[in-house]
Order: sequence, then C-alpha cells, then structure tokens
Amino acid sequence: MSNPPKRIRHSAFDDFPVEDAVSEKIEPQTTRTTSKINIPQTENQPPVVERIERLKPSQMMPDRFQPRRLLPASLRGPFFGGALDCYQTAERWLALARQDNAHRGQVDRLLSMGESFDEHGQIKPVTGSWITTDDGRYIFQIETGERRFWAACLSRVSRQIEDEPLVRVEVVSHPTRQRQVLENRHAEPPSAVGQACEIASLILSEMSITPPADVKDEFDYFRKARSQRMPSGLWEKIMPVMQLTRPRMVQLLNILQLPTYLLDLSDRYRLPERVLREVLSLPPDQWERMIYLSIQKNLTSEEVYDAFVQPESSTPNRISAANPAGKTKKPSYVIAVGGLRRFSNTMRRLDGINQTQAFDEVADELVGAGDAESVLNLLDELIVTIKSRLIRK
Repeated sequence: MSNPPKRIRHSAFDDFPVEDAVSEKIEPQTTRTTSKINIPQTENQPPVVERIERLKPSQMMPDRFQPRRLLPASLRGPFFGGALDCYQTAERWLALARQDNAHRGQVDRLLSMGESFDEHGQIKPVTGSWITTDDGRYIFQIETGERRFWAACLSRVSRQIEDEPLVRVEVVSHPTRQRQVLENRHAEPPSAVGQACEIASLILSEMSITPPADVKDEFDYFRKARSQRMPSGLWEKIMPVMQLTRPRMVQLLNILQLPTYLLDLSDRYRLPERVLREVLSLPPDQWERMIYLSIQKNLTSEEVYDAFVQPESSTPNRISAANPAGKTKKPSYVIAVGGLRRFSNTMRRLDGINQTQAFDEVADELVGAGDAESVLNLLDELIVTIKSRLIRK
C-alpha cells in the first residue's frame, strides 16, 4: 500500500482555503433512547460564531502603546509615523540584528516562529479590531499577537518571498489592556521595563486615561501612572492580572524614573529589576554610567554598588585564563553590610504609606519562613551596637 503524497505547505494558512465553499447544513441526528434528556430550545438563540478573517500584514497595524515593546527605538518613529511600511521596517530590523546581539536574539526568535507557521500552521490568531485612520482608511489594529505579525513580516523579507503572507485574525468588539498583558505574560516573560509598562498601562486603563494624540514618547504616557492618585480598589483589580503584590508593583513602576534612552537600553538587554533598583538608589548623575556598565559587564545588583563606591575598580572579576576559579569571594561581613545599606537606602526613599506596606511584606515573609525571632535577635544586637557608637560621639 503506497503512502499518501506528502502535503507541501506553500503558506502557513493553507488550512483555510480561499475558495468560497458552500457549507452543508447538518441536521442533528435523532435517536430513540429510554432515558429522558432535556434539550435546551435554541430557536431564538442563534449560536455565537467567532469572526475569523485572513489579512495581509499591510492591512494591519500594531498598537503603538502595547506595553511590551518589540520594535527597536530607532524604528518605532518611522514605522508608526508612516515613513516605513511593515516590510521596510522588517528589512531594517534584520540589518540591525546583524550588528547588535540583543536585536539578533529577538529577531531570531521571531524568525523561528515564522518557520513554525510553515511547519505547523498558525495556531493562535491575532486579535484586534477595525479602526479608521486619519486619512479615512480602515485598518486592523492589533490587540494581541504582535509577535505573530512581525514573525510573518520578517519571514517574508528574510526569504525574499514575493507574495504577502496571510495572517489569521480574530475580530474582537472590545479590545482591552488586560488581554494584552495576559497574552504578553503567557507568550514570553517580560523584562523588568516591560513589567513596569504593563502595570502602568493597567492603571491608566482602569482610570480611563488614554494616550494623547500628540504624544511623541510612549514612555511619557506610561509615566503618567506614577503621578496619579489611585482610587480605592484599583490595586486589587490589577494584582490578579500581574500576580504581584502592591509593594512589588510600586517598585517596578519606579523604574520609569529612568530617562527614555536608558529605559530602551535596559529593555533591550533585559536588565534585571534588582539591578535597576540598585541603579536608581544611586545619584541620578550616575545612572547612565551604571546602566552601561551593567550591560557591558553583566553586573549583579551587589556589583553595581561596589562599582559605584570603587569606580577605579568598577570592572568585577570574571572567569578568565588568568583567573580560572572565577570571581574572588567577598568576605561575608562585606556582603551583609552591602545588603543592609541597600535596604536602608531603598526604605528612606519610600513615602510613609509605601514604607508601611514594605515593612508589612517583610514581616509577613519572615514570620512565614520561621525566621522572625532570629532576625529580631540580630536587630536587637545591631541596635545596641549603633547606640554605643552614638554615645561615643
């Protein structure tokens, strides 16, 4: 028996033929049975059918204020301003990826997704809604699935395919920021900057604050969340979406204090939140130096502070032929002093309400871990030592 011919996919969307097909009306089979089954009447209740369409990427536009930023900063303005179409943008993105490892990693992941479309088809549709542009055209604005959009664009450009791909989309009547954030968190763990923007976007959405039409910097829109007086119950609405406590979300929002160009760098190189918090604890005139140093040397939060207090030896020891054992281990007391200093600096910068919340979180964690009594004993001993130093003064 010969095997059936192997199907060759020319498009990720061959599962959905273009030819109009007349669907046959399928009558439900009736069978006699001895048991009584209550069948709901649906004569006046037509079934709800998802509206699935197939569109070319040129008919679509990502949401400029999507919290997770995919496009490099240098391409966002020309693309969203209309100077470049999606394929010209993809071509320039590929060129950037050949020069920058951070861009290369993102592009490689998207190209891999495009290849999976060819092999397995597009499993999840892009969601969004039709909007009218300033010049009267209709365009499909993406709610979720921007990665799938760019995967299709990059794949076409990289393989020099003449025909535009067709992307499966689902039209939703009420796009929401909550759906965007949930999609982002399920698709790929966001960076610390991405999480800050997600929290900000949820706050602004709950308060019905939309992006101004003339805003040039998307981060300026997200920064508005830090200056708002939060209504009662708002944090409780956001916590189930973000799966974070209120103090943690406040800490992440504080990252938006960084200038836009440093936020872009931190996002592109996915600097950890602890590193960014440590940078923010330093004088603002040191932020740029420490961000660049953290990227170049892959510093930990402890090493950031060490590099600040000892700028002449800001390069930490790394594994090399001259030092095969790796970093020189710090004395335990140095690590303890550095940790306590960071805790003190962070707490002093918080206002009264956030200080109280932070203390509550620390107390709950210590009691839950069974460390409360031992920590109290250590703090008592520290208090005695500090008081003795003050008396000597």
